Amino acid sequence: MKLRETNVAKLAAEEFDVLIVGGGINGAVSAACLSARGIRVALVDRGDFAGMTSQESSNLAWGGIKYLESFELGLVRKLCLARNRLISAYPSTVQPIGFYLTHDKDFRKSRFILWVGTWLYWLMGSGFLRRPRLLSTADMASEEPIVNTSHADGGIEYEDAYLHDNDARFVWNFVRSALDHGAVAANYVDVSGAKKGTDGRWTVTARDVLGGAPFTIRARLILNACGPLVDTLNAELGTTTQHHHVLSKGIHLIVPKLTATRRVLSFFADDGRLFFVIPMGTRTCIGTTDTPSSTPDVGVTPEDRRFVLENINARLKLPKPLTEADIIAERCGVRPLAMVSTPADGKKKAANKDWMQLSRKHAIEVKDGVLSIFGGKLTDCLNVGEEIYREVVKLGVTAKYPTSGWYGEGAPGVRDDFFHQARLMDLDALTAKSSSEPLSTRLWRRYGASAIGLLESIRQDPHQAELVIENAEYLRCEIEEAARREMVTKLDDFLRRRSKIALVVSQEELTQAAGLKAACRILFGDEADAKLAEYFAAS
Repeated sequence: MKLRETNVAKLAAEEFDVLIVGGGINGAVSAACLSARGIRVALVDRGDFAGMTSQESSNLAWGGIKYLESFELGLVRKLCLARNRLISAYPSTVQPIGFYLTHDKDFRKSRFILWVGTWLYWLMGSGFLRRPRLLSTADMASEEPIVNTSHADGGIEYEDAYLHDNDARFVWNFVRSALDHGAVAANYVDVSGAKKGTDGRWTVTARDVLGGAPFTIRARLILNACGPLVDTLNAELGTTTQHHHVLSKGIHLIVPKLTATRRVLSFFADDGRLFFVIPMGTRTCIGTTDTPSSTPDVGVTPEDRRFVLENINARLKLPKPLTEADIIAERCGVRPLAMVSTPADGKKKAANKDWMQLSRKHAIEVKDGVLSIFGGKLTDCLNVGEEIYREVVKLGVTAKYPTSGWYGEGAPGVRDDFFHQARLMDLDALTAKSSSEPLSTRLWRRYGASAIGLLESIRQDPHQAELVIENAEYLRCEIEEAARREMVTKLDDFLRRRSKIALVVSQEELTQAAGLKAACRILFGDEADAKLAEYFAAS
């Protein structure tokens, strides 16, 4: 809370090179990239960081294999290379994983054509991952007996990548990196308009959503990284653009773990779209839907649940069909897809007339000191950061450290030192029996170099290694770290975005968890009871 209060005061008192509005993946990587190069950056979001689309993904960092069907070969090549780069830069977080695709006999394309497609995909990724493998129904029955092959003629296994932890946590780490490099960032700050002065600089009208106090932010440039709300902010700024968004709603359901194998089971749903069964630690994530939406404010409907449950029950051989009673949590959000308006009539149109064929390709448009990011996906995030940097420099902002490194898990020597210290402490002996991985691996993935400070906390007080919330893999020292450095303003910020606790622990379990009150006291001090009541009132 103190970190946020300090930064809100700085937003009003200082002047910035770039004000970034929107703390999803596009805004977060832009803030990290620009600030690491010595550019003075402010970052605000009207809610919490990663509070919209960036917390509702499939947790996949894939190269866009489905875009082969629409012959977007350049995009697939770019995304595959971006995926490879993420795996290399964040080996603890972005990891290769097998995709086990079931091919139905009556599917619109033959299994051989899809197999050739996966080889093309592998080649476009420079052979970075394992080669594809053609599967017979006998192979599948032996290796993944949970898959229903009664209507299949076999399948294909190929490799892609996924986020081992959580999409919102991945976004937050870019925000934290920006803070470490001098950026001023604050969540729950709303921007409602701006005026450009005769000197070319912006005076932006802002409001502290929590305190209610209005103030102004001064900046040379504005970066509109509001995801599905990009068009809304541009209208408030009086900025007209050639690009616009069309929105696609996707949902996922979190259910008990369905298979012990570490693979993504892939199918073609009844509507022909890819449908996934994705490992999520001790749980499984299933989905997704793809339906048009006229608004970014969406929710899971009974029809959505029925679609996902019917598809999964038809494609897996389960001891008993999944029902709504098995749902632990839900994810629901919109994907912003970039479309182009023709200058002649202003009507939205796309290169492909079927909106369902629109890719997640991003576009950056610059006009009158406002940069707007349209579309995009997590896989391509490092490219987005660097493209924004180049545009900012073109607009006259000077970088103090133009060649500065700005992403990755840290120098190899730091990582080696952390694991050496962890071994000397026998840290992994403290790993809970229910944990899905060793404690040292988990701490490094979440905190990088900052995890060394957590080791020191545990050395000084072994109680810091205790699990605080039942059935959640978070230690006391981690919650204290969140209270100090992660700008946790509401309980949902921690449970849903800095961690994935709210995704893997049911609301009923959380309600009864005695440790949740202890976590609240660490996070919020005297406000703990109020924050706890606020969370359950909103959920």
